[in-house]
Amino acid sequence: MNPLAVAIAWAVVGALAGWVMRWGSVKLARLEGLEPGFKRWQVYGPPIVSAALFAVFGYALAGSPSLLALRSIFVLVLVQVIFFDFEHHLILDRVMFPAMAVAAIVSLLSHPWWAGLATGFGAGLLFFLLAAGGSALMKQEALGFGDVKLAIFMGLLLGVPMIFSALFYGVLFAGIGAIAFIVWHRSLKGNIAYGPYLAAGALLGLYFLPLP
Repeated sequence: MNPLAVAIAWAVVGALAGWVMRWGSVKLARLEGLEPGFKRWQVYGPPIVSAALFAVFGYALAGSPSLLALRSIFVLVLVQVIFFDFEHHLILDRVMFPAMAVAAIVSLLSHPWWAGLATGFGAGLLFFLLAAGGSALMKQEALGFGDVKLAIFMGLLLGVPMIFSALFYGVLFAGIGAIAFIVWHRSLKGNIAYGPYLAAGALLGLYFLPLP
């Protein structure tokens, strides 16, 4: 297959999938008792970002249609996390638990079969300790437990050693985001959503994940 043709066609698929995902996120927000926003970035961001990422993955995985389809599902999950967490400061169990289940099943098919499960457990434990320790030290929530579930998902999805790179870039992006927040608001008060930056790191890790 011509990688460029696949990238263009898959970008169209990504845009449509992004629209559907945005529609689903609106429904899920209302199920949580949240009022969805309708600013331009909230409405058009998911389909545009999904289209761009699908094009990139389509070009890279043009010769592996089944792998492209599978990784594109995970791309959609991570894009949903990015936009929903930016908007509502919440990572949904209704999204993460099914995604974790699919990632766990995929990891069981790898060799060794337990590696993904061990990585997911390790990443989740690390972020649980960070969340609990941060809350105890600062007397307020430092990391949400949605971030813990996201870390578990990332570990299941990426395994070792890619999880280290993904977490490194996630923390780096979060640091840049925190600095931008402080400069924009001219204040040290307030919390940033951590999930979108972790998800961005996971997207990088997923792109560079070696072929099975």
